[in-house]
Amino acid sequence: MPRTSRIQGLRDLSVEARRKAVAEAAGVDPGSLAAFDPAHGLGTGLADHLIENVTGLLGVPLGVATNFVVNGADVLVPMATEEASVVAAASNAAKIARVRGGFTTSSTSPIMQAQVQIVGVADPEAGRVRLLEAREELIGLANAQDPKLVEFGGGVRDLAVRLVPSRAGTYVVAHLQVDVRDAMGANAVNTMAEAIATRAAEIAGGTSLLRILTNKADLRLSRARAVFDAAALGGAEVVDNIIHAAALAEADPYRAATHNKGIMNGITAVVLATGNDTRAVEAGAHSHAISPAGLYSSLSRFEKDADGNVAATLELPMPVGLVGGATKVHPVAQAAITLLGVGTAAELAEIITAVGLAQNLAAVRALATEGIQRGHMSLHARNIASGIGATAEEVPAVVARLIADGKVRADHAERVLADLRAGR
Repeated sequence: MPRTSRIQGLRDLSVEARRKAVAEAAGVDPGSLAAFDPAHGLGTGLADHLIENVTGLLGVPLGVATNFVVNGADVLVPMATEEASVVAAASNAAKIARVRGGFTTSSTSPIMQAQVQIVGVADPEAGRVRLLEAREELIGLANAQDPKLVEFGGGVRDLAVRLVPSRAGTYVVAHLQVDVRDAMGANAVNTMAEAIATRAAEIAGGTSLLRILTNKADLRLSRARAVFDAAALGGAEVVDNIIHAAALAEADPYRAATHNKGIMNGITAVVLATGNDTRAVEAGAHSHAISPAGLYSSLSRFEKDADGNVAATLELPMPVGLVGGATKVHPVAQAAITLLGVGTAAELAEIITAVGLAQNLAAVRALATEGIQRGHMSLHARNIASGIGATAEEVPAVVARLIADGKVRADHAERVLADLRAGR
């Protein structure tokens, strides 16, 4: 059957049946998703090789977002998150985006940067120029550290030098700008920075200190855009309210922090599911949210197009990879990549960005209509019901009563469950 991201009634199936349905919709062998079963996923033996002092594993729910169309192709998206409503919200927003063709994405080259800090330079301006004059020498020295990367078309693309005034003096900071191909790139650029540090300091006339990548990956951007149909959103008034809500996030850092958190709900879930570095992506995203004027603002932009629909865009750094790190070692991450069907880091980065935009639209729409709590409370009530010991058969009745009473609390849930079991 052709690949599709539309799966009717997925939520009504058992976990095992969902896994089979997802594999069939993605056109992959169900066995390739076996790692999604905890019994076949990451074990303590493999975990012991990933980090230090392993004493156990922490499970995070892994869901699959449906309905996504990215650059004309249907995509099923694995998302690892503990927060209720995230997967459902992304899927719903993707369904609305389908009405007008889904998401269109693009990205820049996969350029990561490493910094070499040089201290004690007597003439920083002249030191900066001396380093630029030695550009070819330093690039050659850096590229010699990773001939395989160069062989695959990557390697250092440029050397930039900045002067950074500080309370302790003016630092000369050299930036290696490296095309890391399908890797996240941290190890490659760090190795290169280490290799050139002594020579760069000698040329600049100082002493090298820090030699490490920057997570402000502003040369490695991914973009996503979509048109969300006005009728599917709920009409012209909903569109106007969405635009007003987004405008507040652009202008007010207090609102922007929560607005961007909503974007990252989607992004971090896919980054985690694919074994990539959530902290690196989050650091880069939030640094990108700071405008040249110093204002922390929204990462996304919502506008009303000529036909009255919401035209939404998102651009942010997306340093993710397919080679190296946990992505190549973690069996669940490997299964997630198989499900996505991506062949390059750029494809992965663009899908992640599309999910962030979908998640953002869903959250802003909820805020602009019934409020965020309605959807959250229904799912929160299920967590509470399960947490107080309700069985699978009892949970729906407990949830319905909590919602009807408007008291989604553990103490009330205990009384409801006691009444239920007593036949009251």
